[in-house]
Amino acid sequence: MDVRLGDKLLMKKKHPCGNNSFTVLRIGMDFRIKCDGCGHEVMLPRSKVEKNIKKIIRDCEE
Repeated sequence: MDVRLGDKLLMKKKHPCGNNSFTVLRIGMDFRIKCDGCGHEVMLPRSKVEKNIKKIIRDCEE
């Protein structure tokens, strides 16, 4: 899966604050993502994040 730093991810499940949009802050074996609603940062394993992605939104398409 082609996920880059700064991408917005729409997830299948919502964050407890009610928002399902997250920004990618770090990529590796773990992803650090930040909730766009409340600003909470979460580190999750790559497999869990990739399984729950509904859509990837990029600011500038190349």
